[in-house]
Amino acid sequence: MSITITQVRNAQSLQADNLSMDVEINHPQFGWIPYTLNSADTDTTIDNDQIMSLIGTEFLAYVAPTTEEINVALAAQVRAERNERLAATDWRASQDVTMSTSWRDYRQALRDIPQQTGFPNDVTWPIEPN
Repeated sequence: MSITITQVRNAQSLQADNLSMDVEINHPQFGWIPYTLNSADTDTTIDNDQIMSLIGTEFLAYVAPTTEEINVALAAQVRAERNERLAATDWRASQDVTMSTSWRDYRQALRDIPQQTGFPNDVTWPIEPN
C-alpha cells in the first residue's frame, strides 16, 4: 500500500549530493510530520521519488558540519562507549565482592578518557584486566 503525499515543506539537504533530505510531509492520516528521504531506503510505503519531485529545487543547501560539531559528536560516542564499558564492570563493585586494585585502576582509566590528550580523536582504551 502506497501513501500519496501531495505537500512538502522545509526541505534541507543532508549530503552534498542532495540524495538525502530532511523534510516535512503532509501525511494524509497524521498531518505534517518530519520525514527523512534516503536514497538507500527500500520501504515503498511512501514514494520518495514523488517527494523529491515535490521538493524540486526548493530546499536548503547542505551545510557540512564544522570540526567542532564533528568533535562534539565524536566525544559523545566515545563517552557512550566508555559508559558501556564501565557498566559491564559494575557487578565487580557490588558490596559482597571486593574489587581488585587492577579493576579499580581500569575503571578509573575509563573515567579519565575525556582528559586524555587528543580526546576525542585519539583515544587509548585501557586494557581490561583478567
